[in-house]
Amino acid sequence: MPQPGKTYSAKPSEITAGWYIVDASGQTLGRLAANVAKVLRGKHKPIYTPHLNTGDHVIVVNVKGIRVTGKKPTDKFYTSYTGYPGGLRKRAYGDMVDRHPTFPFRHAVSGMLQHGTLGKEQLRRLKVYAGDAHPHKAQQPVPIKFSAQGEIEVIGR
Repeated sequence: MPQPGKTYSAKPSEITAGWYIVDASGQTLGRLAANVAKVLRGKHKPIYTPHLNTGDHVIVVNVKGIRVTGKKPTDKFYTSYTGYPGGLRKRAYGDMVDRHPTFPFRHAVSGMLQHGTLGKEQLRRLKVYAGDAHPHKAQQPVPIKFSAQGEIEVIGR
């Protein structure tokens, strides 16, 4: 661990990744995405090192129950471009939730991570499910929730 007066830099051999599970029902999309991105990056750990993947695995369940504020269900759009003339595709948040319920949350978290190989590596540790069921029971994920200040609160310990 760090010595007083020295800048600590973690080594890849010292990094261990835990597993957390978060229930998204009733929570706000952006606030939850910011907190999950913080855990994926590893900023909640004292060994955080910016150029290494020090984050943990996060399983997010019940994403269908996530909420947005204001007029976002009708006024927020996701755009994609096919590469062809006239190929700009726009889909409203409400339509996207109906077609792909996990996309808006994954999109929000990916926008909060680094846009490079490290960010892609961290995003691979995010598992998002629309309902309660998930296939990661063998990893024994620890249920957590986030306080108003974004601190991690372990449930049931």
